[in-house]
This record gives sequence, C-alpha cells and structure tokens, in this order.
Amino acid sequence: MGVVTSYRMRLRRRYWLARAFGKRRQLRVLADRTRAIRRRDILLVCTVRNERIRLPYFLKYYRQLGVDHFLFIDNGSEDGTSEYLVDQHDCSTWRAKGSYKRSAFGMDWVNHLLRRYGHRHWCLTVDVDEFFVYPFCDTRPIRALTDWLEASSIRSFGAMLLDMYPKDAVTAEPYQEGQDPLEIAPWFDAGNYVFEKNPLLWNLWIQGGPRARAFFADQPRKAPALNKVPLVRWHRNYTYVSSTHALLPRGLNRTYADDGGEKASGILLHAKFLDVLSEKAREELRRGEHYAGGREYAAYAGAIDETRSLWCKWSERYVNWRQLEILGLISKGNWA
Repeated sequence: MGVVTSYRMRLRRRYWLARAFGKRRQLRVLADRTRAIRRRDILLVCTVRNERIRLPYFLKYYRQLGVDHFLFIDNGSEDGTSEYLVDQHDCSTWRAKGSYKRSAFGMDWVNHLLRRYGHRHWCLTVDVDEFFVYPFCDTRPIRALTDWLEASSIRSFGAMLLDMYPKDAVTAEPYQEGQDPLEIAPWFDAGNYVFEKNPLLWNLWIQGGPRARAFFADQPRKAPALNKVPLVRWHRNYTYVSSTHALLPRGLNRTYADDGGEKASGILLHAKFLDVLSEKAREELRRGEHYAGGREYAAYAGAIDETRSLWCKWSERYVNWRQLEILGLISKGNWA
C-alpha cells in the first residue's frame, strides 16, 4: 500500500506542476526585476486584489525582516495596487487575468512563479494580511533562520495562522495606510485549538481561534484551516497543493515532531479583522471566487457589524514571540 500511495503522490505532484505550467499564459508582466535576484536572495510570493491600503506596511515589515525580492500577482485590482507595486524597486509584478477560483485559488500562478524563480531559494509565500513571526525575530533577520535551517538539513518551516482582532468592534477604528495593523488588532486566542494529522499528506490540520468560536461555532469542522508551511527552500519539482496548507513531496509537510520532542516553528499573525474586511467580504461574495462558494466570507458578512466584538475574557494581548513560546504556540526547538 505504501508503494502505491507514493506512486499516486508522484502522479498528483506532476498534475499540479502541469496545471501551473498551463496557467502561465494568464500572467502578464507589469514589472520584471527578477534579473536583480541574486543566488542567496530570500524571496516572497504574494497574490493580491485591491490591497493598496495594506501594502506600505506589509512591504516595510518584510523588508525589515530581511526579504530581498518580492513576486506579486495582482488578480484584477482596481484601487491602484498594480501601479503602486510597479513603482517599488524590489518588486516584480504580474497581472493575472484568469479566474482566481479556477486557478486553484491563485496557487497555479504561485506555483509557476516559484518554479521559475524560486528554485534553490528560500521562499516565503504569504497573504498580504499575514505577518511572519519566528523565534528570535526581534534580534535575528530571516536569513539567520534560513541559514540555521539549511545547516540542519531542514527544507521547510511551519507556522500556525494566529487570528488577531481588536477589543472593540472590528469596524470601530478605521485602518490607515502604512499603519501597523496590530495597533488596532493586538488580541488573539491563546487556546481552543484542535490538531489532527492528515494521514495522506502528513501535515497537521489545525482549527480553532476566534473564527471557529465566533463564526463557525455550530459547525466547527468547517472552520478555516490554520496550518501553514509558508517558508520553503524551493526546488522546481515542489508544488503547493492546498493553498500553503500542504505541499508535495509530502515530506515537506512534516514540520512538527512526532517523537515527543519539539521542532522549531513560527506563527503568521493574521491581521484580517480590520474595518476594511466588511467591504472585502461583500466584494468577494459578489465575485464568488473563493473556496466553498465563499462560505467563509459569507460568515463574515453576516456577523460583522458596528457592535460585534471578537474579544472575550480569555483573549490575550500580543507582546512578542517569547509570549507565544510560553503559551505553546511557537517553538525554538533546538535553535539557540
């Protein structure tokens, strides 16, 4: 059975690689600065749509972290997102004209860029509302992490998605361009997470947090997945198969220890719950381009109003990565 499963996984990987190759023609170059990418540069890949207001802080955060070059895919923005990115000296930008849904929710485009430009680079694949936190990130750039991972023969690094939210209603305080979103949304759930190992892809399936308790309380199994593998030393034969929740070869998904020990892990601070979410939810419901017919956005649109707060008496205010380590949400493993 193991040989048969491995063969099926190889076929599945080839299928996803072929999909990405076939969708490459949907990408039109707006600004190609990839010739500036050096051999050891750390790359970041991100798909966006109408995220102009979020981009200044997003770029500032990851530049300070040590990302060398950004690969952006703009799927039909109408708010100046493309124009802003084209003017950034360290960004290469493509316009994707195809359907977000029929491109595996953007992953066909991402996989193509990773295959073409990410080979043998450490690549970070995140959304524009996700902020990567790892042990010692306050004193060590991301290259220190990737150097240690490479020296330890580790090819991928896992990070749980941690939903951040305000104490007051999500719509209470307007988000300003260039602002750190954690100034508005510094709270998170320290517990109520469930973990389940996927026997086929070997990744951990994690659910819980404020989205599970506030939006999917009556159907917790339908709550969004919080497990991610955002940082990978890419090879042209790798491929994401379910957003950044899982990859092939499936050994890349084993970012956790199953022998009683601990592996180093990170967190993606998820700053989705800002006032801009209300209009975003309505827009995505109209488009119908998201997973399960936009079920997640339907839940947001129906539950976010001027009085609804995600805060509860068990909420924790974010301080730093060491706090997350104490809470068991992040681990430095044997990286000292």
